[in-house]
Formats: sequence, C-alpha cells, structure tokens
Amino acid sequence: MRATLSLIHREFSAYFFSPIAYVVIAVFLAVTGYLFALSVLQLTAPGPKGISYPMQLIVNDVAFWLVFLFIPPLLTMRLFAEERSSGTLEMLMTAPLRDWQIVFSKFVACYAFFVLMWLPTLLYLPVLLDWQWGTWRCGIDPWTVGATYLGLALAGAMFLSLGMFVSSLVKSQIVAALVALFLSLLFIVAGIWRPEMDASGTAYQVLFYVTVPLHFERNFSHGVVDTRQLILYSSVAFLCLFLTIRSLESRRWR
Repeated sequence: MRATLSLIHREFSAYFFSPIAYVVIAVFLAVTGYLFALSVLQLTAPGPKGISYPMQLIVNDVAFWLVFLFIPPLLTMRLFAEERSSGTLEMLMTAPLRDWQIVFSKFVACYAFFVLMWLPTLLYLPVLLDWQWGTWRCGIDPWTVGATYLGLALAGAMFLSLGMFVSSLVKSQIVAALVALFLSLLFIVAGIWRPEMDASGTAYQVLFYVTVPLHFERNFSHGVVDTRQLILYSSVAFLCLFLTIRSLESRRWR
C-alpha cells in the first residue's frame, strides 16, 4: 500500500514540473471562464437569445469540446511513453508492485490532476445557483449542474484511460498524444460536425450513443442522467485500464 501511495505521489507531483500542465490549465480556465460569462449574460437575456439551463452554453459550445479533446492526450502521453523512452519502465516493473497497481497508481494521479483542473470552476456555482450572503436561493435547479459535473467526471475518466492505454504501447510522447487524440475524436467529432440525419433512424441512434457532446446537449446539461451513457463511459474506461495492464504484462514475456 505504501509503495502504491508513493507512486501516486510521484506521478501527481510530476505534473507540476511540466510546463504543458500549466498551459493546459490556463487555456482550459480561460475558455471555461469566457463561456461562463456568456452563460450568465444569456441566463438573464429575454427572448430567443436566452438559455434555460446554467450549463447549457458551456458544455454545448464547440470551443469547449475542442479544448476538452486535447486535455486527456496531453495529460496521459507521458505516463508510460516517457518511462519506456528513458528506460525507467523496466526498473519500475521490478519494484514490489503488481502491474495493476502501477496502472492504478498512474491513473489515480492523472485523474486527480484532471479533477484539480475543474476545482476553480466550482467558483461559478454560487452565481449559477443564485447564492447570496450565505444563503442558497436556488433560483436554478442545482441538479442540472450536478448532472453535468457527473457526466464530465465519467467522460474524463474514459478519455484518460484511453490515452493511458495508448501511452503504454509506444515510446514517443508525441505519437501517444496524436494517437490518443485521434481515438478520442471518434467520440466527439459528430458533436462538432453535426451531420444532418433523421433523428429516428438507426444510424443516428448509434451515433448518438457514442457521441459525448450530444450526451451533454440532450441529457446532462438538462439534468437528465441516462444510464446507457454511464455504462458507455465506465465500460470503455475499465476496458482500457484492463488492456493497459495486459500491455504491461506482455513486456514480461519479451
């Protein structure tokens, strides 16, 4: 247990020695801050320019998903690729840790940094929920905000686990980031491209099931939690973590 905690601490601390992490945080907070300001203006705007739900504009904007798309590959590209290129992966695998503990430790550290990025956005909640002088007026249903954060937390876990799996396969961090970016794009591109399709058709239903931005546009930002989407995020995350463990195990037989 102590070795696992030590590895988590090591991996989490490593983010603060990388300039990429600070750039990611700065860009992420700049974009979300701008979208939050627009949301506040449109929540009080009358007529067709207004919006009904506090998170509707933030998670339905193309700029948000473009930034969100790049975050997991940039956070995960170094997890195993750097270890392989520097030759420290073999030393790590000889430590008193099982393969699943190594994968678990790196994922927890990466996910903790991902959550840390979102913590400043909690400062938006008092405004969105109409908080004044220590009392909650609840002018807006807080469940819409909670459902959105839940969806983002699980979707983030899915993309991070996908990026970590790719990182375990290659030596180059750039290659790991590009491949993870391409695979992540498969879950996002339809939400940005927005093809004209019959909403009642089978093709659209399949596309809707795997397209993360559409999940937030139709469900999470409206306070609706669909278990099918939770199953998708969880199953892909667990599958990628399992494949990452198998990827490490395969190195012992080479």
